Order: sequence, then structure tokens, then C-alpha cells
Amino acid sequence: MSPRPTSRTALAAALAATLLLGSACGADPAADPADGIPGELRIGYQSIPNGDLIVKNQGWLEEALPDTTVTWNKFDSGGDVNTAFLAGELDIALAGSAPVTRGLSQPLDIGYQVPWIHDVIDDNEALVAVDGIDAVADLEGRTVAVPFASTTHYHLIAALDEAGLEVGDVELLDLEPPDIQAAWQRGDVDAAFVWYPVLGQLYDEGGHALVTSGELARRGKVTADLAVVATGFAEDYPDALAEWVAQQDRAVTLLRDDKQTAVAAIAAELNLEPAQAEEQVDQLVFLTAAEQASADYLGTSGEPGRLAEYLGLTAEFLAEQGEIETAPDRSLFEAALLPTGAESVAGG
Repeated sequence: MSPRPTSRTALAAALAATLLLGSACGADPAADPADGIPGELRIGYQSIPNGDLIVKNQGWLEEALPDTTVTWNKFDSGGDVNTAFLAGELDIALAGSAPVTRGLSQPLDIGYQVPWIHDVIDDNEALVAVDGIDAVADLEGRTVAVPFASTTHYHLIAALDEAGLEVGDVELLDLEPPDIQAAWQRGDVDAAFVWYPVLGQLYDEGGHALVTSGELARRGKVTADLAVVATGFAEDYPDALAEWVAQQDRAVTLLRDDKQTAVAAIAAELNLEPAQAEEQVDQLVFLTAAEQASADYLGTSGEPGRLAEYLGLTAEFLAEQGEIETAPDRSLFEAALLPTGAESVAGG
């Protein structure tokens, strides 16, 4: 069953119909590709406790690209990131694997590729409910909030399917994470599938988990937070993209070798105590460039990795549920993987 249309999805559809992908997803037109240095690098980030926040907090990109103006723009969900790409407002951004699958599929057909895996989602996302609801099957007839076109939206559909329910069996609300917390506090929702920091706030306010994304992943529904880069930017500025990947790999190394410093940077970005940030960090899986440039993930330039398979399986499931028009051929997802940066860093 297809979800109710929202202003966000309507805007995305309108943009997809009216914008040429070359202008919508290319690099900054004010920059000169001839010198190989972008005048501006527009980054979309989210409040997710991974290496992206470390790179931002430490100013590593600004140091590595001194002649480039690095602009960080915060987003609440991957659906909003897709809309911004369609409007030509981003060069690189973080989005979950489900919204990336949607973005690469029709009707959005966004011209971007995946150069990095920020994290593999484990228990950092969960379906939580109020007292009196003890199983996913108990959600029938209840009000459930989730950010549409997100990894949690995909996992909510999967959880309902496992419990023998359809989307139409619940009253589904499309809310961004901050709005989910407000609705929870008002008593307007019975359950929500969301990520930290809002997930932690729902736990603190009496919510309990019915199922986590980690549990669903172990049952074959793998999700991840991915980086997407506009194809035009990647083609015009490969060295800048490689530098971006190098700084992300540096952040993963810091998480492994000096966790205290890494957690302090993430805590500062999330306005949390270090212990709270560390708890969230421990619920995600981080991969080095060498690990990403392997068959299990991005693969290599000559041999796409299994991430294409995960995206393809996500597309098939979303198509079966009427969430996208049709599942693209697996070759589309293979072509969307861009492991060159990870290969370069791993080989260096």
C-alpha cells in the first residue's frame, strides 16, 4: 500500500519532473573544474554519531581544502536530503540506504553515487512503543510515527510484514525526528520507529523497543548510512572527493584507536555527555577504507561489492509494498557504487 502523499514527497516529485539532472545534481556552477579545486563544497549532514560529525567538529576538510569554502547543512532525514539534491543544493551528503534506494529509482532518478559507507546500522534505530503494546502485531489500529523515505520507514514496513500486518493496518504519520518527540510527549502516537538522539529521549520517556534495526538486519534486512555525491561533482573534482574520503577514513581510525577523543568530538556536535555519545557510537558499525573497498561492501572499480545487492533487495521489497514504482535492475545499483576514493586511501 502506498503511503499518503506529503508536502515533502510532492515537492520531490515536482522537482524531479521539472529539473534537468545535469543542473540539479552537478557541481557548483560557480566553480571552475579546470583547476580541479571546487570553489565550494556543500555538505549535508545529520545528527548521527559517526565519523562525519568528527570531520565536521575537527575542521579537517577545511584544513585539507584551504581554497574551498566548506558549507555544512543539517538535515533531519534522507528524504529531505533527496529533495535538496533535486534542487541542486548539495554536493555530498549523508542519507540512509532506503532513501538512497529511492533516490536512485524512478521517479526521482537522482544523479548521485555512493563513495562511502558512514556506518552499518545496528541498534541505533528501533521501533519503540508505549506501555500496553508488547509486540509489533499489537500495533494494528494504532498510530505510528516514522520519517517517510528513511531507513526506519523501510524497517517499519519490514517489521509490520513480519508480524502479518500491512501499512494500512496502522495509522501512519510522516514526522521528522524532532516532531516525533513532540508528538510522543503530547500522547499523539502509540509507537515510533526512529534513531538517536530522539530514540534515546523516547526511551527516557517510557518507551520500550519492539524490534531494533540490528535485529531486522540479522534477519536479512540490512540498512546503512551512506554518503552520496553528485555525479557531476565526482567527475569534475575527483581529487577533492578523494580527500573527503581520506578524512572520513581518518575519523574511523580515530574511533578505533582513540575512542575517547572521537567520542568527545561527537558529543560536542550532539550536545551530549561523552558517556551518552559513546553509548550511541557503540550501536553502529564503522568500516575503514580498506574494509569498504572489499567484496562485502563497495567493492572495487572492476568488481562492485555486495552493497549493490543490499540496495537491490531493498528496492525489491519497497516495490512489493508499493513504496516505489518498480525495482530497478541490479546493474543500476552496481553502477551507483563509487569505490575509487576508498581504493585510493586503502592502497595509500
